[in-house]
Amino acid sequence: MNSLDGRYITAEDMGTSVDDMEIVLQETPFVTGVSRAQGGSGDPSPFTALGTVHGIKACAEEVFGSTSLEGKKIAVQGVGKVGYNLCKLLHKEEAKLVVSDCFKDRVDRVRKEFGAKAVGEFDIYSVKCDVFSPNAVGAIINDDTIPQLKCPIIAGAANNQLAETRHGDKLHEMGILYAPDYVINAGGLINVYNELTEYSEERATNMVLKIYDNVKKVIEISKRDNIPTYIAADRVAEERIAKIRSLEVLSKIDGSKIRVGH
Repeated sequence: MNSLDGRYITAEDMGTSVDDMEIVLQETPFVTGVSRAQGGSGDPSPFTALGTVHGIKACAEEVFGSTSLEGKKIAVQGVGKVGYNLCKLLHKEEAKLVVSDCFKDRVDRVRKEFGAKAVGEFDIYSVKCDVFSPNAVGAIINDDTIPQLKCPIIAGAANNQLAETRHGDKLHEMGILYAPDYVINAGGLINVYNELTEYSEERATNMVLKIYDNVKKVIEISKRDNIPTYIAADRVAEERIAKIRSLEVLSKIDGSKIRVGH
């Protein structure tokens, strides 16, 4: 990692923790998500969950005409660090929770704390619900699971949810609104990005809340051009990358420094 000289900076992901990042810190400075004592911001999963719930609200507004999640039945797959924090926020929104996880103690915790109903690990796909929220492993939207789905919205924090891009096409054909994973789950990354400057939790939180607007923008492009949301998200990302590259060229010409925000 040191050989990349900062072109790649790592942080927590599924199965890793703040403690793991602090071990990485012993070998390289190119790591984020370490503890406050080490100059970081700690566990980013609450920020991932915060962004995800606001992305769900954006989808709910599109499908149901309101951002309110009160009484909405949300099937949460995976109640680890992000999934637990998501359930906590959804419970505050008075949503009805149905959960699954391969670890029984995690399921028992959200049942006890949030009154969630538990279903089997592979039964979560067929739950009739308002939102199916994947928050565990990737590639769970595939040939086997799509026929089981009974939801108008898929919105969760798991990475790489579509097994293949054609599955995103299928969701579009079926009229299921899919919130592209890297748009809705960006909260944790946005938070640790803020460690690269003088960290401010308030600034990080305000940036995470903009995920609502980002999801809305993707939905609008999808509707306008009649394309799947994953393609709309890619277009937004590609346009932004191109814009930043053009700014970098200008900065080299005039010698100015440009700070890229979210």
